[in-house]
Amino acid sequence: MAGPFNWLSQILSISLFNLRTLPQRLGSSGTAVFGIAGVVAVMVSVLSIAEGILRTMQNSASPDNVIVLRSGATSEMMSWVLGDDVRVIAEAPGLARDADGALASPELFVIVTLQKKSTGTDANVPLRGITRTAPLVRDNFELVEGRMFEWGRNEVVIGRGAQLEFAGLEIGSSLSVGKEEWPVVGVFEADGGLAETEIWVDALVLQPAYQRGNSYQAVYAKLESPDAFPAFKDALTSDPRLTVSPMRETEYYAEQSAVLYNLITGLGTLVAVIMGLGAVFGALNTMYTAVSARAREIATLRALGFHSGPVIVSVLTESLLLALVGGSIGAVLAWLAFDGFRAATLNWASFSQVAFAFEVSPALLARGIIFALVIGLVGGLFPAVRAARQPVSEALREQ
Repeated sequence: MAGPFNWLSQILSISLFNLRTLPQRLGSSGTAVFGIAGVVAVMVSVLSIAEGILRTMQNSASPDNVIVLRSGATSEMMSWVLGDDVRVIAEAPGLARDADGALASPELFVIVTLQKKSTGTDANVPLRGITRTAPLVRDNFELVEGRMFEWGRNEVVIGRGAQLEFAGLEIGSSLSVGKEEWPVVGVFEADGGLAETEIWVDALVLQPAYQRGNSYQAVYAKLESPDAFPAFKDALTSDPRLTVSPMRETEYYAEQSAVLYNLITGLGTLVAVIMGLGAVFGALNTMYTAVSARAREIATLRALGFHSGPVIVSVLTESLLLALVGGSIGAVLAWLAFDGFRAATLNWASFSQVAFAFEVSPALLARGIIFALVIGLVGGLFPAVRAARQPVSEALREQ
């Protein structure tokens, strides 16, 4: 036990000695700390966009909800469902029902052009035609201001996210659709889901406005339970009258978010790696400077019997500590500046805007700090090896 104890004692002694000399190297150490902090802050803030979009998509889906599209369609924009098909779908087994019938909502999905409040630029915003069962299918729907539109009239209700991001959507204002003005009469929330970026209107009013006849683009429905999906799917896909593709909402929104999430995550990681390389060189410079300044002290310790291993570990400890401080500062700055910050971006699956809130999650903060520690490890490794391998006689002669 004496050997390992002596080794740990040496590590502790050299590490404490190194840390006591930090005030003498505040300039170079501070540069490394704030360089790493900047890298982590940028990484966490960019990746929080992807996390926010993913959370928005997840909040849009319910495990006992399904969406029915035209066979081969990957999104509502590419789908269409005839009114006769809707009646067949509503008769399928496994659907939840109330006194009025199946909880199935055939819906239209069109795009209107509005201006972003932040930039004044044009943006594609979803205008969704719904039926009376839509609020029942979506458990998280809640009208929070004004009133619901009257069925059969040219009135709309606005998602909270859309109201915050786009101009001209206050209650009492009007939305220009075709040659008509559609008054805004209410605002709704949907637990932060994708629906909050949308504008809702009576589907039977929207159909003639866009010359859609008796057709829709998707059917949203609620199952009796998640386990009822196989029977529901089999009934639809085996019915010769239909050419549709039923999907669980969870699967549909996972596919919808995949392209955008992977794009932002990939770009964010690339930016972080490029900036991280710069931070590694900064850490290398800092630790080489520290080792050079303490060359004689390290050589003296080795002459007194201290081993090379504790020297390497002590230098790495200092480098990791600086990286931990920098990473923590960067993570906190990103959290304070961006967590909950609202924005909108293009959903490539529907070519429309999706409003979301940046999500600086604990897992993302941990990833940022781990990335900082990797930078510190790489930046401290070579100086540590140099300190351990430098000949004692040569180091003692340095001034």
